[in-house]
Amino acid sequence: MRISPSLCHSRAGGNPDSLWLNMDSRLRGNDRNFCFLKFSFFSYNPASSAGELQPSVLIELSSIFCIICVMNNKEKLGHIHPLTKVIRKINDVFSEMGFNLIDGPEIETEHYNFDALNIPKDHPARDMWDTFWLRQNEIKDKKSEIKIKGNKLLLRTHTSPVQIRYMENNKPPLRIISIGKTFRYEATDATHEAQFHQVEGLLIDKDITLANLKYVIKEFFEKFFEEKIELRLRPSYFPFVEPGVEIDISCFKCGGEKCSVCKNSGWIEVMGAGMVHPEVLKNVGLDPKEWKGFAFGGGADRLAMLKYGIDDIRLFYTGDLRLINQF
Repeated sequence: MRISPSLCHSRAGGNPDSLWLNMDSRLRGNDRNFCFLKFSFFSYNPASSAGELQPSVLIELSSIFCIICVMNNKEKLGHIHPLTKVIRKINDVFSEMGFNLIDGPEIETEHYNFDALNIPKDHPARDMWDTFWLRQNEIKDKKSEIKIKGNKLLLRTHTSPVQIRYMENNKPPLRIISIGKTFRYEATDATHEAQFHQVEGLLIDKDITLANLKYVIKEFFEKFFEEKIELRLRPSYFPFVEPGVEIDISCFKCGGEKCSVCKNSGWIEVMGAGMVHPEVLKNVGLDPKEWKGFAFGGGADRLAMLKYGIDDIRLFYTGDLRLINQF
């Protein structure tokens, strides 16, 4: 690296036409914490061609040596939480298919969490042992936009209320997904938490069938796991869909050959789904004879566990850097 003659003139007090400063820099040995620098002052014959420095006429006048300590520690950057990575991936995949990400309040009313979703009064989910009921008779929070309809408040047990709120205020056709925290009053273990993240999707249009649901779900999981998978639909019951199905995918680890991930079955249960129940459509003012749709939902935490091979859901919420630093 060379410094201009004008700089030499101003600092060394020499003639800019006769002095040149050269700096030689190198790292010594294997110790990269120190940098060895050599500063050399040269003089050259003014009779040589202007602007050309011929090595044969350069005369080294003096040299200065110094050692500078160099900090080689890389700046420690933060890590993206695996749940955040999964949520972003889910959103990206569904966005490519035309779905919009919609959010809603975590404090909900009994109406949106249960009644509007065709969940009857005697359903076990309404029991105090499955739901976090709140004591406040009224919560005034403009940010959460909670609409009090004279019924009890609770921490939402699923993100389905987001779909009801959206259908009340928007006309079909609709394509939305909602991803957020949900809460269940239950004991925690390796596969259960009192707080977890859920992803739900809804598509409302004309002439929609289970075939459309199967295509969307298959497309999502193949992009999410970056593997070709097979899909299996099993009959099941959910109050807000009819018919309801459980969705299984072929094991992306063993390809159906049986392993610990699929519990030696070749299949992994990933979410529930079905065609939107006519009563749910009526509750939001839609004619079930004109509009059809499907809905699906599953745990984002579970998808993260499957994708990254994490065997305990509680690890997501401990703040243990031994986990976080791997992402």
